[in-house]
Amino acid sequence: MSASEQLKKLENRISELEQENKKLHDTVDHLTRKLFGKSSEKTSSLPMGQMSLFDETEITADPKAPEPDLKEVQGYRRKKFPGQRAELLKDLPRDKRLCTLVEMDRFCEECDTTLIFVGEEFVRTEIEFIPAKVRVIDYYRETFECRTCRKDGKPYMEKSPMPDPVIQHSMASPSTVAWVMHQKFVNALPLYRQEKEWQTLGVSLSRATMANWIMVASRDWLLPLVELMRKKLLDEHYLHVDETTVQVMNEKGRKNTTDSYMWVYSSGKHAEHAIRLFEYQPGRSGKYPQEFLKDFKGYLHSDAYVGYKKIPEVTRCLCWAHVRRKFVDALPKDIHRPEATLASEGIAFCNKLFEIEKALEELSSEDRRLERVRQEKPVLDAFWAWIHSNKDKVLPKSKLNEALHYALNNKEELMNYLKDGNCSISNNLAENSIRPFTIGRKNWLFSGSPKGATASAAVYSIIESAKANGLNPYKYLHFIFSQLPGVLFRQHPEFLEDCLPWSQEVQENCK
Repeated sequence: MSASEQLKKLENRISELEQENKKLHDTVDHLTRKLFGKSSEKTSSLPMGQMSLFDETEITADPKAPEPDLKEVQGYRRKKFPGQRAELLKDLPRDKRLCTLVEMDRFCEECDTTLIFVGEEFVRTEIEFIPAKVRVIDYYRETFECRTCRKDGKPYMEKSPMPDPVIQHSMASPSTVAWVMHQKFVNALPLYRQEKEWQTLGVSLSRATMANWIMVASRDWLLPLVELMRKKLLDEHYLHVDETTVQVMNEKGRKNTTDSYMWVYSSGKHAEHAIRLFEYQPGRSGKYPQEFLKDFKGYLHSDAYVGYKKIPEVTRCLCWAHVRRKFVDALPKDIHRPEATLASEGIAFCNKLFEIEKALEELSSEDRRLERVRQEKPVLDAFWAWIHSNKDKVLPKSKLNEALHYALNNKEELMNYLKDGNCSISNNLAENSIRPFTIGRKNWLFSGSPKGATASAAVYSIIESAKANGLNPYKYLHFIFSQLPGVLFRQHPEFLEDCLPWSQEVQENCK
């Protein structure tokens, strides 16, 4: 090999190492930002010096302008308005506490004359916290006898009706089961910490007992409601789906460290009834949503996971928030690097789409579809042209290259939301529905068994559907456990309709 060939080979190797070093630096910056940076995806302000393609305020802004006073910055100091406190407290019970002079002090210190009441004045308002109390309820029932029949030698006796228990042969009541579920699945309070709280109230209630309550009550009363909501969900024309990992112990034939998955299925933003359903499955295979949605035909909003391609007869609408997230991840730490400009431009395209979407929220479905074509289609055309002109200019295997090709490879599914005004530009609805589960998972870490994971899915389905319909989750759980025991809904499924979160009786009692 000649000296010139060796030199060229070394130069190529140096170039490869420089690119690899740059990629590693970008990866470290990205992971550091994920670990220590802001979790918010708001990108209204791009790095200094980066120009938005569509935001005129960024072009004309003066970087030397004086900073506003703290009082002027909305969000740092909450803006107050008359009657704000009264509005916050309007739904709370109110007591009047009058401070007065005792009888022996009602005299004038100057002339010793008895003082006469002339009026009162308001001084301040306080919120009083009343700690929880636990009490035992012993149920008795009366027995009645017909004395006439008794005299005739035909004894007749009748006992008064009794409410059915939420769990047979248990001291559980509708309120205790609802509260245990509310604490774990709404407030993310693990059962071992609830066990300590019950002890402070004078009740020795083990976490094993509470876990059993959750599983039995879910099986008997929540799962029938969830199944009914699933049938109604599949009648919808627009759905959202997402999934996240969950660790489940004692799965047959699997290690405890193996990832299982919790899936969430949501009705669309413009659906008549808001439904949020969770389903536990031992894996992430596309066969699970395929089975769950086997009777669904319509628009399915999701991320770009290939498993969703197994679902037949659906039109997939991919999430533009994921596209924007890819460009946010591609922003380098050094904003003066060329790729910082490209990443910022990609973010600006996405922000413009979301800005237009916000302005179209109040329109009818057809008007929204027409306005999307008129206002958003030109932005999308410019975005795809921009990608084609830059996709070969970036470093292979870099975050920016990943962002550009992620959008390009999913172009058709990313454009599908333009076909129908009831489709959404993002899958944020499903992601927001599954977020309470991910928060709870950080506290209780794992499910003790597949049965426990199935019960958790049922409880989350009821709670998140309650929230989506404007209900108080605890009141709704208490209503279910008070009303369903004793109802023959298995012979008459129509009785379950009265316990759905949008039924009139539930809306009147569970707000």
